Amino acid sequence: MATVLFKDTTHQVADLITDIRRGEIALPDLQRPYVWQPAKARELFDSMYKGFPVGYLLFWETGIEPGARQIGEGSKQEAARRLIVDGQQRLTSLFELPPVSWSP
Repeated sequence: MATVLFKDTTHQVADLITDIRRGEIALPDLQRPYVWQPAKARELFDSMYKGFPVGYLLFWETGIEPGARQIGEGSKQEAARRLIVDGQQRLTSLFELPPVSWSP
């Protein structure tokens, strides 16, 4: 039987943000710094609001067991189980978005 190398999953934005806050999603050291200008992040939010596809996120599952503690500095509660390989600019834009209250 073939080994599964990739799996397609759907994540809610709120769940991704929670996972980042808990330290379950992190950036590997090889990732470049965040470089998007505010206009690019605005375009992402506008596309999401309109229901357009906004690309994909590619994660590397580290194989760390859920609940493993981090070693070293930082205030994260969990060791990262997933590292973001592609989609860092989009995910960082979503994470850095200040809380907004929407009203009809």
